[in-house]
Amino acid sequence: MGLADLHLHTIYSYDGTATVPAVLRRAKEIGLDVVAITDHDEIAGALEAVQLASHFGVEAIPGSEITTAEGDLLALFIEEKIKPGLSLVETLLCVGDQGGVAIAAHPMAGGMGMKSLTPHSILKALKHKQAARILIGIEAYNGTSIDRMSNRCAQVFANGVRLAQTGSSDAHTIDTIGFGVTEFEGNTAADLLKALRKRATRVRKMNEWSAFRVIGSWGLRYVESAFVRMAGLARA
Repeated sequence: MGLADLHLHTIYSYDGTATVPAVLRRAKEIGLDVVAITDHDEIAGALEAVQLASHFGVEAIPGSEITTAEGDLLALFIEEKIKPGLSLVETLLCVGDQGGVAIAAHPMAGGMGMKSLTPHSILKALKHKQAARILIGIEAYNGTSIDRMSNRCAQVFANGVRLAQTGSSDAHTIDTIGFGVTEFEGNTAADLLKALRKRATRVRKMNEWSAFRVIGSWGLRYVESAFVRMAGLARA
């Protein structure tokens, strides 16, 4: 049984605190087979992860968390940045143009500036023939969501639609990587994609912190990583 965390942030995200090598090292330590680096409206960290992943004994999927006009969307198996601010359907079509697939990130979640897709937006996209082939999953468990009720709502909604269910950490710090994971048959990214298309994935809840601890950990790590983040911006 393979384990994947499909929602991870690095210092390439404005609110990320960990370098790409640090994320990959931690993923290996906790037994993950596949990870997806999904920085906010950015692809550089994911492409770096793809180049480095084999040195850490994990497989990395290039991805991005895209800010659509209707809420956040996880795009997987893409190689180029996708413009933020487009409608959900337009964004899905752009993901499909790159041969990628997409997962609705933390649907219905609110608080801390989260921009989440609503059931209405998801159902509308599923009525679009082309977009429906690209939107193949729902993040039914987000391991660091401050809005815990949204996880329950997402699970109920996911049970009512024909989409794969995924568990992810949405980790912005090393400490929370793997709090939620996706189980699948096999142990490669290709196996994972096959399971997602067949809706044969399973959600596993690995750990859960209080909202206070999640926010506190992020604040501490954000301060600690200030120099690394500024150095990265200077190189950009």
